[in-house]
Amino acid sequence: MATDIKVPSVGESISEGVLARWLVKSGEVVHANQPLFELETDKASQEIPAPATGTIELLVKEGEKVPIGAIVARLTEGAAASVATPTGTPVQPAQSVASSSGPMLSPSAQKMVAENQIDPASLAGTGRGGRVIKEDVAAAVVQRETSPAPKPAAPIIPAVAPSVAPAGLTVPAAQGSRMESRTRMTAIRQRIAERLLAAQQNAAILSTFNEADMSGIMALRTRYKDSFQKRHGVSLGFMSFFVKAVVEAARAYPAVNARIEGNEIVQPHYVDVGVAVSTEKGLMVPVLRDVGRLAFAQIEKGIAELAVRARDGKISVADLQGGTFTITNGGVFGSLLSTPILNPPQSGILGMHTIQKRPVVVDDQIVIRPMMYLALSYDHRVIDGREAVGFLVRVKECLENPERLMLEV
Repeated sequence: MATDIKVPSVGESISEGVLARWLVKSGEVVHANQPLFELETDKASQEIPAPATGTIELLVKEGEKVPIGAIVARLTEGAAASVATPTGTPVQPAQSVASSSGPMLSPSAQKMVAENQIDPASLAGTGRGGRVIKEDVAAAVVQRETSPAPKPAAPIIPAVAPSVAPAGLTVPAAQGSRMESRTRMTAIRQRIAERLLAAQQNAAILSTFNEADMSGIMALRTRYKDSFQKRHGVSLGFMSFFVKAVVEAARAYPAVNARIEGNEIVQPHYVDVGVAVSTEKGLMVPVLRDVGRLAFAQIEKGIAELAVRARDGKISVADLQGGTFTITNGGVFGSLLSTPILNPPQSGILGMHTIQKRPVVVDDQIVIRPMMYLALSYDHRVIDGREAVGFLVRVKECLENPERLMLEV
């Protein structure tokens, strides 16, 4: 029995995608729910699983655009389902492969290991649970290419010829080389570029800055983090405090939560916060809905779940749609201060930054406090300067008095 593998619908507004990478080879036996290929759209990247067990025949090449509903492979069920090893033990399906001498490998890492002839046992995984991801393989390839160990002679390539790296991987050329590498932009990266450019061209973006003393939140987290973790099964992070602070500030200055549609200003009476997440495919902003109704533990669990799904390529288009305000945390990368770009059609975005101990004046005394710079970028067509500054001051006050956030006063 043959089953056609079709491109599934991933959202109402999406009519096509790019078959970015096959995770299996033609003629292989695949198993139900095993990832077959990566589908990239302008909003997300997803691994599409096999609907059943059988032998697969690939019909579409990597990198091709495919409309929703297109047939990209054919699965022959039946005899393949009972394929066994020489010892008679049935082959077990797996989404990540491990050997007795090596770590677990993600599907994309498996393909890169095979392409670059890397020993899996030599790889150290940085993914969840020690799983090897494709960045780990890329690092191993770079290390091998720059190793002083002798290599077989290779044909001389003219300096003007471009160097083409394996799909999804750019390997630096030797020092002093005049070679270049070209890598096709993913659909997600193209969409990010379009949206960022549109934000700059279609909105009157300004930024205002402030700083917050984080000592109150840090003391509160130190005091209650163990009991919070034990009771709710999730860590008490900084982001839930910022989400709550944004909700409180939006109640006082609702224009920051509004957006322009045509000649109208749309004012939501709820707050859906997008939390920017950096992934190997680019920046994604999954949305946490109606955060004004959520407790701290619900916010932490929601953010953690969305972040994991985004980084693992499991995020859905629905998770990325909507949002009335965005928070981005450049501090995790060490950024001291930045001016975030709006996430259209939203009118405001809050930038968090690294916490740094600095001397500040408190009650006419110079003291050392853990300080964080805050940045609010906003659309001046919707938000006046007074409202923007007031909003950010309100966020600062909430962060410096975390008890008020918990008591909602």
